[in-house]
Amino acid sequence: MPRILITSALPYINGVKHLGTLAGSMLPADVYARFQRARGHEVLYVCATDEHGTPAELAAAEAGQDVFTYCEEQHRAQRDIGRRFGLSWDWFGRSSSPQNARLTQHLAEVLEDNRLIEERLDTLLYSIDDHRFLPDRYIEGTCPVCGYGQARGDQCDNCNSLLDPMDLKDPYSAVSGSRNLEARETRHLYLLQSRMQGPIRAWVDAKSEWPMLARSIAHKHLDEGLIDRGITRDLAWGVPVLRGGRPRPGFEAKVFYVWFDAPIEYIGATQEWADAGGGDWRRWWRTDAGAEDVRYVQFMGKDNVAFHAVSFPATLLGSGEPWKTVDTLKAFNWLNWYGEPFSTSHRRGVFLDTALEILPPDCWRWYLTANSPEHSDAAFTWEQLTASVNRDLADVLGNFVNRILKFCEARFDGAVPADGEPSALEHKLYADVSVRLADLTAQFEAIEARKAAQALRGLWAAGNEYLQAAAPWTAIKTDQARAAVIMRTALNLAALYARVSAPVIPFAAETITLALGDAWPPSWPSLDARAELDRLAPGSRVTVPEVLFRKIEEADVAAWAERFGGVPRPARSRDPRQII
Repeated sequence: MPRILITSALPYINGVKHLGTLAGSMLPADVYARFQRARGHEVLYVCATDEHGTPAELAAAEAGQDVFTYCEEQHRAQRDIGRRFGLSWDWFGRSSSPQNARLTQHLAEVLEDNRLIEERLDTLLYSIDDHRFLPDRYIEGTCPVCGYGQARGDQCDNCNSLLDPMDLKDPYSAVSGSRNLEARETRHLYLLQSRMQGPIRAWVDAKSEWPMLARSIAHKHLDEGLIDRGITRDLAWGVPVLRGGRPRPGFEAKVFYVWFDAPIEYIGATQEWADAGGGDWRRWWRTDAGAEDVRYVQFMGKDNVAFHAVSFPATLLGSGEPWKTVDTLKAFNWLNWYGEPFSTSHRRGVFLDTALEILPPDCWRWYLTANSPEHSDAAFTWEQLTASVNRDLADVLGNFVNRILKFCEARFDGAVPADGEPSALEHKLYADVSVRLADLTAQFEAIEARKAAQALRGLWAAGNEYLQAAAPWTAIKTDQARAAVIMRTALNLAALYARVSAPVIPFAAETITLALGDAWPPSWPSLDARAELDRLAPGSRVTVPEVLFRKIEEADVAAWAERFGGVPRPARSRDPRQII
């Protein structure tokens, strides 16, 4: 049974993240990790805060803190919010860790020994008013590719082009807004990606498991020709540039570029986990220590693909050392907020801390999975959120579970009934559920978020359809044994729903599981529905939990729209018939 290594793009340190960050990396990674653990695989899911670079310095200055204190506080905040959303990291580390610094410095030395790093004399923008060279993200201006007016010096968020700050039109300092800039010479280290063009293309071409989005972005950069990338910056906060364990002459006031050290933190975070007693990090990352048996899956938004499909592989492959490289790179598009991308820097959209103030985490987890920006950009709307919570969670799943548990309490003294034999209706259900379980399992395995949510919703709906046909409230009046069979089947359906829903809505799944006296954490079911719908021991006690999901009311939506923005559409008339 293969071991599975999972990483999600490191959330940047500059403040609480928005729903787009959750939807495009951390949540799908967590859903996949929970699914694979339930299947019995040994899973290691690591993530970390990305703490170096210009935005950290700017955010700390804005907060009136030194950058170390700022990053320490923000790391704790992001870790705690992630836990509240149910993100089941095995380790949530920090790119500012000593482990990451040592790895970054080691890999830089090895790459230089392999003639893949060299010093170059650069002409960079110097801010006369700020008295400093301006690294990429200290410079903003107009994108030379698409004309976007707020492009950063390293990348345009509008067209996703990787940029050189010298190419920006009308550049200005992101520190002070000053346009009093001039070009000056300074020395920096460059990773010679152009020499890795052939190996990187061969490596990408072999990645048949990558989704089209990731492959197309990787091939775009390869077809354009890989460029050599500067990997040092004129900053004080970051990994020091050493050579032989000592400061590199001429680089005492420079650090490694954040996009060089940040992906290395995947390995660094695993070392942090190991140093905290987690285990041997080498068996996850070194193919000479057992990692050849690991399946490595990365999750990220499309704006991160270029660095993970080109630069980080160039670092690992170029080192010549036996590092494990990614097998599947699952890339996501953007979750848009009423026509524009969610944005931390522009405070656009709903952020994770405030999201938890208005709805429980499972509501967000379900909505963002069912409406995942997987194969195209997805639009957040209050209408979609309301429909997902009210229709799927409250009406279909929640109503089914609460009604059958109340019925069991009232008519069977809160115990799983033992009487009766399955009829043709139950055998039909077994066949239907077996097919649906196979489809659901396949979609989770393929990391198809939307299709998995559709399959899960279909499985919930099958239970409601069964109850409508079986009508236990009628059978109980004339045939106690028949009602017992229906109730026993329905209770086992609820237990099955908890097990298969746990990757997406773990909090509700645990509540259902405990109410039924089943085991937690759950294992993934077999595809034999007949056996799965007869798991609960007859006579075992069940309890009735609180209502699993409260419906969103029109007044809630109006209040949220006023608080966060976004215009809800007029409510549609709803079917007054109650679902059981």
